Amino acid sequence: MHTIERLSPEQFARSVKELGGLLADVVARGASVGFLHPFGHDAATDWWRARHPEVSQGLLTVWAARASAGGEIVGTVGLARAGKANGAHRAEIVKLMVHPAARGQGLGRALLHTAEQAAARAGLTLLLLDTVTGTPADRLYDSAGWTRYGIVPGYAADPRGNLEDCSFYYKRLAPV
Repeated sequence: MHTIERLSPEQFARSVKELGGLLADVVARGASVGFLHPFGHDAATDWWRARHPEVSQGLLTVWAARASAGGEIVGTVGLARAGKANGAHRAEIVKLMVHPAARGQGLGRALLHTAEQAAARAGLTLLLLDTVTGTPADRLYDSAGWTRYGIVPGYAADPRGNLEDCSFYYKRLAPV
């Protein structure tokens, strides 16, 4: 059974190596999450470590899914708030990742739901995200009630440098 926990700034700082391992693993398996090969554990850990100020300032909320209570991190999702006053009502779902060995168990959907619920409780009314078109992630967002508002051809490169089409989604939330 997986457990999902919101990481405090202190927990986040202690988890950057594990988060880095997860990020490096999913990129090695071809996930298009913003990085190109070669991309190792050290670079992935450094990327997460650089997010600490955003986490500390409340601009980025990160959840970690563990294989069991206190177990290894097998998934994560982030909620990045808009940094502009006129965007205080919205946020972006970022870095929703599930380790390849933990896929197919509903963990991606659970992480997404966790972030959506937290956003609604925080009074946010609009969420945004983008993903590679035609992937399992694309199908997840579509089946989870997100609205695709466009596809941009050749928007982002996969880890090998091949350009891929990306789907852009939004979801309106009712504040809780």
